[in-house]
Amino acid sequence: MIRPKYFIILIDFLLACLCLACAHVIRFRGTDGLGLLLDGGLFRVLCYLFAVLLCAYFFELYQTHKFVSRQFILFRSAAASLTAFLLLSALFYLFPSLQFGRGLLFLTFFIFTGLQICSRFAIRRFSRASQFATRILIVGTGELAQKIADIIPEDRNIHSYVRFVGCCKGAIAVNADSIVGEIAQLGDLLHDYRPQKLILALSERRGALPLKEIMHSKMRGVEVFDATSFYEQEMGCLMVENMQPSEFIYTQRFRMTPFMRAYKRVFDVVLSCAGLAVTLPLLPLLALIIKLDSSGPVFYKQLRVGEREIEYFVYKFRTMTHDAENETGAVWAQTNDPRVTRVGQFMRKTRLDEIPQLFNVLKGDMSFIGPRPERMAFVERLEKAIPYYSTRHFVKPGVTGWAQVRYPYGASDEDALEKLRYDLFYIKNYSIFLDFRIILDTVKVVTSGFGGR
Repeated sequence: MIRPKYFIILIDFLLACLCLACAHVIRFRGTDGLGLLLDGGLFRVLCYLFAVLLCAYFFELYQTHKFVSRQFILFRSAAASLTAFLLLSALFYLFPSLQFGRGLLFLTFFIFTGLQICSRFAIRRFSRASQFATRILIVGTGELAQKIADIIPEDRNIHSYVRFVGCCKGAIAVNADSIVGEIAQLGDLLHDYRPQKLILALSERRGALPLKEIMHSKMRGVEVFDATSFYEQEMGCLMVENMQPSEFIYTQRFRMTPFMRAYKRVFDVVLSCAGLAVTLPLLPLLALIIKLDSSGPVFYKQLRVGEREIEYFVYKFRTMTHDAENETGAVWAQTNDPRVTRVGQFMRKTRLDEIPQLFNVLKGDMSFIGPRPERMAFVERLEKAIPYYSTRHFVKPGVTGWAQVRYPYGASDEDALEKLRYDLFYIKNYSIFLDFRIILDTVKVVTSGFGGR
């Protein structure tokens, strides 16, 4: 089942093409403008479309659950269009041969902004119709069932509902008013409630499920999930505590082929060289500011655990006072940590302290994208406390990663478990497209200061 955001992306794509064509017709007075558009080259049109969709993504215009606010739609659409306009203006200034023509870009974005706002208002209104309601039945009434109910996105459609089906004897952790029947009645419940999704949230399934009714409902179009699969789809991470070893062994995922490692290495070298080329002018300035702010070296190196649990030295700009852990030893960084310098606070928020790790990527100790490297003192303790923690060391650690962009800075064993969920999701679902998404989200994180300590 295709998610709504992909339909919205398609709508924006079609609107962007339509607005560009209409602006050409208006600007050049007639259909001859379309010929000028086609003669101008495909590359600049692709640059325009990429800028439009990219800025809409950065301003969260594909997150349908945020469309409840008209102010959100108006402000974000205008901000996204203005940002795309400025980006393309800068590009066309640097490369005059790509220019659309004087005034054409402004006219295009003026039309597009209006149509984009109208499309979001229409989506907001029609999403309340019964055809767009989210109807879910959860088989189970225990803690696992409640955990699944908690992650289902809030739906303001009055026709939407989440209901529970009782199964087996045990403690009930869900609202009793939401229990609509027992497992023996599942066939009738599926007919009466006509859910779009059926989620099996049971700790023990053998002999408890009416497989015939579930199969028939699936053949009629109902999506059937087990709890761990639904959690993975909705949250973008794995429910580690409910996973069995067979889920690692008998799946085609959780494997890095030689080809995957080869193109990931090429990807790492290209990105790290590009990153160093862009940030190289900043390095002397950052070094000077660090020296003026506090005594001690500009850089520091620290042993971290890498691929196959082999330790290596990671390089970073110093953000703490010199010899900050002489008395405490290895401890988690905390919010408003007194050991962090004034300049260090800014560098952590903007992730500028991570720039020297690009040299680790070039050396091959790290990847550009992967799990965050930890110190051996933490790793040894976490491997005993958290199941499958060592699995994250089958790939190289990264400068950025899925966990880093999806979860705030980890500062406890509980945070380590939450970040492991995202790390294992990345390892399981690794692809070049996921890496590209992480790069986009990293830019959002850096510009927002999300999660830094």
